[in-house]
This record gives sequence, structure tokens and C-alpha cells, in this order.
Amino acid sequence: MASMRDIKRRRESIQSTGQITKAMKLVSTVKLQKAKGRAESAKPYFDHMYDAVTSMLAKSGNLSHRYLKPGTSKKKAIIVITSNRGLAGGYNSNIIKLVTNGEIAREDAVIYALGRKGKETLERRKYEVRADYSEVMNEPLYADAARIGAQVLEAFANNEVGEIYLAYTIFKNTVTQIPKLIKLLPVDPNLGQEKQEGVKSADDLTLMNYEPEAEEALDVIIPKYMNSLIYGALMEAVASENGARMQAMDSATSNAEDMIAQLSLSYNRARQGAITQELTEIVAGASAIN
Repeated sequence: MASMRDIKRRRESIQSTGQITKAMKLVSTVKLQKAKGRAESAKPYFDHMYDAVTSMLAKSGNLSHRYLKPGTSKKKAIIVITSNRGLAGGYNSNIIKLVTNGEIAREDAVIYALGRKGKETLERRKYEVRADYSEVMNEPLYADAARIGAQVLEAFANNEVGEIYLAYTIFKNTVTQIPKLIKLLPVDPNLGQEKQEGVKSADDLTLMNYEPEAEEALDVIIPKYMNSLIYGALMEAVASENGARMQAMDSATSNAEDMIAQLSLSYNRARQGAITQELTEIVAGASAIN
């Protein structure tokens, strides 16, 4: 059985840890409120941009455009959004599993990392990390999304990669965050066509008419679509990170309180046992003298 000194030292250590996790929970709660508002504000634009572009391409007929057909390269770019810090439950590991256990082979994957945790883990697993944008996660801006989108699009245009994917976490609510992998390029017109199934109005069945020409219009629309999806994913990811960390720190604080209660009980028992032993020794000594 551990001594009273050991129990007391362990209890004090856990109390200090519990104070830290409680403080981290409060910080994450405050950050979550701000991040949640930004994510909810960006989500309608995020969703409508995705729906509008896929629907537009579904009505465009057989267009031949560089963003609508896969390149000859077997490499696939994956924009991986994780966090710069840990202590967020399964937030980072779920994204890593999504990438490593998916259909994209390691030798074909080219990682564009947003978040040190994802970058470090994927590097240890021998993935090619082409670029690191971890500083973006401190305060994501649309300009950051545009910068990342421009670099990845350049790699796509130069046939360095044949497809572009985005791995991020959807913020459903404070308790639930869902990792997701979506394909950004080449845009699949069938996604929009599926949404048109069952629609019989003449307006929805009319082919898209571009002004100016389709080539020039899509050169502007597709990068805008891609940048918007990256920015929307950043907003969702920040809210998800803080929600996951808040839940993790809440669980850690509760566990610390349970451990402190158990250690306090063990300490009291050990103290009672020590007092009983001292009394027994005193009585035995007095009896021996008499």
C-alpha cells in the first residue's frame, strides 16, 4: 500500500493538472463561441458555392476545360487541415486516419499541410509533404485560402498532380465533429446532375449559356469555387478543434476530480490506520510497563 506521503504528493499533482485542464476548457469555450459564429456565417456561402458550381457544370454539356478533366499525373494533392496543438481528443487522429486509411495510396499522395500535428504525423509515416501552411491555423483568413488555392491550382495546371482533395472536419455541434474528404478538382459534373434528377422544369433542364466564353468564365469561377471551399473548411476546422478540445478538457477535469476523490479516501484510510497503529503501540507499551 502506498504511503501517506506518496498519496498526498500524487493528489497534489492531480489537483494541479485538474486546474490546468479546467483553465484550458474555459479558454476553448471562449474561442469556440467566436469560431462557431464564423463557421455558421461561412457555411451557407460554402454550401451554395459548391451546389451552384456543380449544378452549373451539370447543365453545361460536354465542356473541354483543364479543370474538368484529370491530368495525366498519378499524384493526388490532399489539403489536410489539422491543428497546431494537441489535447483535442480524437480531432487530429481522425483526420490522419481518413487520409492514411483511404483509397489514396501513400506513394500517390502529395500533402499540403495546414496544422503541425497533421504535418508531423504524416511525415513520420513517410508521406510527401509538399508545403506547410501551419501558421494559417492561428487566424485563418480568406487571403490565406486564396494563397493556398493558387499554389495547388498551379501544381494542377502544370500536371504535377492529377487530382485535388480536401480533408477537414465538419462542425456539426459542440459534441459532434465529422472528418470528411472531398474532391475539389477535377470537378465532377455528375454531382450536379444527380441533384437534377427528378426535376422536370424547363429552367432546370436548359443548357448553361456562358458570357463571355466558357473557357474564360470557368478560369475565374473554378478558382473562386476552390478558394471558397478551402476557406469554408478552415472555418469548420477551427470550430471543430475548439469544440473537441473543450470536450476533451471537460472529460479530463472530471477524471481528475474522480481520482482526487479516490486518493482522498485512500489518504484518510492510511491516516486512520497510522493513528490506530500508534494508539495500539502506546497501549501495548503502557501495559508492558505495568
